[in-house]
Amino acid sequence: MAASAIAVTCGLTLAVCLNPSEFNIVNAVLIYLGIFCLHSSVDLLNDYFDFKRGIDLRTKKTKFSGGTGVLPEGLLSPNSVYIAGIVFLLVGLTIGGVFVVSKGYVIGIILAFAAISIVLYSTKLVNFGLGELFVGIKGMLIVIGTFYVQTSAILLESIVLGIVAGLLSSMVLFVNSIPDINADREGGRRTLAILLDKFTGQAKFYFLTGLVIFIYISGILFFKELDSNFFVAFLPAILLLPAALKILVKFRNYVMGIKDFKESDYVSIMGDTVLFSRLFGIALVLGIITVVILFRLNVT
Repeated sequence: MAASAIAVTCGLTLAVCLNPSEFNIVNAVLIYLGIFCLHSSVDLLNDYFDFKRGIDLRTKKTKFSGGTGVLPEGLLSPNSVYIAGIVFLLVGLTIGGVFVVSKGYVIGIILAFAAISIVLYSTKLVNFGLGELFVGIKGMLIVIGTFYVQTSAILLESIVLGIVAGLLSSMVLFVNSIPDINADREGGRRTLAILLDKFTGQAKFYFLTGLVIFIYISGILFFKELDSNFFVAFLPAILLLPAALKILVKFRNYVMGIKDFKESDYVSIMGDTVLFSRLFGIALVLGIITVVILFRLNVT
């Protein structure tokens, strides 16, 4: 949920930066509400279908993996979770429909992708190894769609910013799905972690390292496109480099089977990855705000 909220905030902040006169607070609130509903829908339906397939009964639940636990623990009935997921989906699509009417077919395309992804995510997409890809695309489209609702434009800046947001979400999903490899495989899933499981630990480490590097390169390209003072704007993200390196070192120790690295220690890797993803998103927002401040200082 936090990842989607940050993606919306990125899109709104960019809209204020590039086209402040068109900003609409009512639309901003509706976007947050609509994304909340759609995100809640996919989470609820994912819990429902994972329970039906027996996946959540095989996983060891942690704070960051193994599902929410509400169905295996009997806190809610499967039918109530399914119905709630459908209700949130319909409310989210209704809010999106308002923007389709007012903003046109671009939002319609994004909304159609969201609906198809939510409906098929837990039953089809994860079976073909497309879960992380669609989560990444979802993050990208949230930024692009938010920016478009406010400005009626799709600019290169919104696309690149969306790519960064999507990559952050995909990275979290990849790292957090590794403890569930066996349960997911038995349940018929093909996550990215499962697809890469046949490779060596070193290859997995290189993959995650490449992902982090690509996130930083994309961030630099975004701010370079946005403003000539891109280094100052990107500074908050640069300050997060030690956190990224910490994740990579601990991940390497895990996948390479370094002595004294306990299985339970992987929970800290998941937590660090989630925290890094959130802080990097916030760093993007702070960077955009920095660009706005620098622009106003130059004007005055």
